[in-house]
Amino acid sequence: MTKKDVRTAVSSSTIGTTIEWYDFFLYGTAAGLVFDHLYFPTGDSIIGLLLSYGTFAVGFLARPLGGLFFGHLGDRIGRKKTLVTTMYIMGIATFLIGAIPTYEQIGIWAPIALILLRIAQGIAIGGEWGGAVLLSVEYAPKTRRGFFGSFPQMGLAFGLLLGTGAFTLLNLSMSDEAFLSWGWRIAFFFSVLLVIVGIYLRTKIAETPSFRAAQKQVESVERKIPLAELLKDRLSRRHLLLGMGTRYAEGVAYNLLAVFIITFATGTAGFSQLEVLLSLMISAVALAVFIPVWGRVSDAIPRRIVFGSGALILVAIVYPAFWAIQLGSWLLLTGVLVVALGVIYPLMYGSMAAFYAELFPPATRYSGISIVYQVSGIFASGMTPFILTWLLGGFGLNAALRNRECGSGIFRHGESLLR
Repeated sequence: MTKKDVRTAVSSSTIGTTIEWYDFFLYGTAAGLVFDHLYFPTGDSIIGLLLSYGTFAVGFLARPLGGLFFGHLGDRIGRKKTLVTTMYIMGIATFLIGAIPTYEQIGIWAPIALILLRIAQGIAIGGEWGGAVLLSVEYAPKTRRGFFGSFPQMGLAFGLLLGTGAFTLLNLSMSDEAFLSWGWRIAFFFSVLLVIVGIYLRTKIAETPSFRAAQKQVESVERKIPLAELLKDRLSRRHLLLGMGTRYAEGVAYNLLAVFIITFATGTAGFSQLEVLLSLMISAVALAVFIPVWGRVSDAIPRRIVFGSGALILVAIVYPAFWAIQLGSWLLLTGVLVVALGVIYPLMYGSMAAFYAELFPPATRYSGISIVYQVSGIFASGMTPFILTWLLGGFGLNAALRNRECGSGIFRHGESLLR
C-alpha cells in the first residue's frame, strides 16, 4: 500500500459522498421550492408540499434495500466494483430527474416518474455511503481512522455547498419564472460532471487492505451471506441496534438544520429563499472545516464521547435556536446555522465513519454499516421534513406559504440581505 494508493482511495471516497449529498440536498431543496408547483399542483400549498416531501421520504424507504443489496455485494466481491455500480445508477437517476416533464405536460405520469427515479436514486445511495466510508477507514492507520474517516464525511459539507450554491447562482442569473420553468433542471444536469470524475477515480483504486486480508484468512467468505453472519453474532446484533440509535439522532439533527430549515425560515420566519441559501452556504464552509477537526479529536478520546457530546449539545440549543431565527435577523439566522450546523453537528458526523466501521469485522462490515446508516435514515432523515411540515401546518405555515405564493414567487429579488 503506497501513499498514492491512500490518496486515490480517500479522494475517491470524498468525491463519491460529495455527489451523494449534492444529489440529496438538491432534491430536498427542490422538494421545498419547486416540485410542489410542477408535479403536485393540488391548489393547496400544504398538501402540495407534503406530497413533495413524501417523494423525498420515498428515497429513504429505498435506501435500506440498496444498503442490503450493495452491502452484500461489497462484502462478497469487494468495495471497488460495488461503488462504481452505485455511482452509475445514481448519476443516471439524478440526470433523468432533471429531465422529467411537468404535470401539465404529461399528467399523472410526471409524479410517477419522479417517484420511480427517486427510488432508483435511493437504492444507489443506499450502497454508496458504506463503501465510500470503508475506502478511507480501511486504508487508514489504526491510530488515525477517525481523521481519515472524516474525509468522506466532508462530502456532506461540499455537497451542501454545491447544492445551495447551484440554486443561489441560478437565482441570481435568471428570473423567477425562468427558474421555475427550466432553470432548476440545470442543477440536476450538473451532477453528471461530478459522476464522471467519481467514476474515473474509482476505476484507479485497488481493493482495500482489510477486505483483501479477510479474503485470505477466510476461504469461504464469498459463500457466506454477510447479513446472516451479522445476525448470528450476538455482539454484531447489539452493535446494529447501537448504530441505528445513534444514527437516528444524527439524521434528525441534519435534516432539521439543513433541509426543513428552508421551509421554516421562509414560511414562518419570513426570510427569502436567497437569504436562507446564503446562510446555509456559509455554514457549509464551517461544516467542512470542523468535520476533520472533530474526526481527529475522536482519535485522541473515545469516539462515543465525541459523538454523544454533539447530540446532547444540540438537544440543549435547538429550541433557543429556532426562537432566535424567528426574530427576523439574517445575521442571527446565519450565526445560529454556523454554530449549530457548522460547529456542533460535526461532533457527531465527523466521528461517525470510524465509529461505525469499528463496530463490525471486515467480512461483514459493508453490510453492517449500510444497515445502520440506511435503516435509521427512513425515520431520521426521510420522515423528518414531512413530519415537521405537518406539525407546523397548524401553526401558521399554511397562511405563510399562501402569502409567499401570492407575493413575489419562488425568490424575492432586490431584498437586502441584512434586516
